[in-house]
Amino acid sequence: MTDKLTTRELELRLKDIKLLSLDVDGVMTDGGLYYTDDGTQFRKFNVKDGLGIKLALKAGVEMCIISASKQVSTLTRAEHLGIQHVSIGAEDKLAALTEITTTLGVDLHEVAHVGDDLTDVALMAHVGLPLTVADAVPEALAAARYVTAKPGGAGAVRELCDLLLSGRGG
Repeated sequence: MTDKLTTRELELRLKDIKLLSLDVDGVMTDGGLYYTDDGTQFRKFNVKDGLGIKLALKAGVEMCIISASKQVSTLTRAEHLGIQHVSIGAEDKLAALTEITTTLGVDLHEVAHVGDDLTDVALMAHVGLPLTVADAVPEALAAARYVTAKPGGAGAVRELCDLLLSGRGG
């Protein structure tokens, strides 16, 4: 189990973060998948998380989304938020993140990743600041240096963005 940071320690560590990487299902959403009778899948994103992301981007923090899911709604949400670096259908999330960090000229130790499930744990072991949400699976909870008070899709991303901005005096 990884030693957990206090909220103040997290704020101090976030000062050195150049890229905030986000999983989608279970982090940006509540992890629920909704289906209509015709088989169309959709998900619910949190508008407060969205504003937090926009404020962090405006403050100069790079953001990326890395998801194993191939849903186009992720691309649409990223476009609405102004997130330029998105990888969907990522079977190897670490490889996807490495490609993004190479493009941005950012080292993995300057990355915070928010993941909530088994597909995130290997990636979390390679970034400078592994983070998770309150309702993550036990393996992600153990791998994280900080666990949000809020669950995924219910303001957890906003919580982290607010701490990131607070740590930078914003």
